[in-house]
Amino acid sequence: MRFDWTYHGEYPKKLRNVLKQFGASTALIKVAIFHGGEMRINNEPQWARALVQPGDEVSLIVPDEAPNPVVTASDAPLDIVYEDDDFLVVNKPAGVATVPAHNVAVHDSLVNRLKGYYQRQNYPNQVTHVATRLDRDTSGLVVFPKHRFAHAVLDQQLKQHQVTKRYLAIATGKFESKHGVMMGPIARDPASFVKRQVIAGGKASITEYWLQQVSPSWSVVEVLLHTGRTHQIRVHFAALGHPLLGDAMYGHADNRLSRQALHCGYVQFYSPFKEQVITLTAPLPADLQTILAN
Repeated sequence: MRFDWTYHGEYPKKLRNVLKQFGASTALIKVAIFHGGEMRINNEPQWARALVQPGDEVSLIVPDEAPNPVVTASDAPLDIVYEDDDFLVVNKPAGVATVPAHNVAVHDSLVNRLKGYYQRQNYPNQVTHVATRLDRDTSGLVVFPKHRFAHAVLDQQLKQHQVTKRYLAIATGKFESKHGVMMGPIARDPASFVKRQVIAGGKASITEYWLQQVSPSWSVVEVLLHTGRTHQIRVHFAALGHPLLGDAMYGHADNRLSRQALHCGYVQFYSPFKEQVITLTAPLPADLQTILAN
């Protein structure tokens, strides 16, 4: 793939620094230098130390990515909410993992489904880059960069908390507060490989919520993650005394649901390739709508 920009700085600058200014990571520049890519100034191949003059056109060319032979392709359907040359966003159903697990006979995660989709579309880049994830039994929006540059860009935004993800959750019990912020540190439960807990010495974790609807036995809350720990929402609400409805790991199973009542219905991030903010929504799935209707 080829990416082109115009340098509008006031003074000459090294090519590698100009490319970094436009979002190219050190790792991506190394791909251009050592692994079949190329850097150019005014369409002429140049070294990383070459000087770029104000008004010059700079280019970064990176080779296409071959598929991972270990990952099997699936023909199962995808609910694609958004797609351009750089990003693809899927509305994941509950019960489907984001990435393939090692302990299952048939791999049918979103990664497997995307590999099949990429093959059918004959895309030049065949690697499925994973930027955001959801638990197997959480539904909603998952963002996949379509090439390594987009992946590097989104990773940087995630590290700087510039990607906004909002969830709708149905928690057990009746909330009294209309708004709250939970800041309990989270770490792995020593008695479980999967389960997490709020405990001193864990990683800093911040979850903010707004009460949307209340019934005698449950409360609907909109949730904003300020950090991205494993099971963060489920752990924090359980620690608050309001585990999510249907969450057998942190609360109790519910015969009306086959999973925890959690849905990622809003994602916002910035695309430097389009120079615009991408804002996407996904409606509440039928199983959760049924709970709210009754």
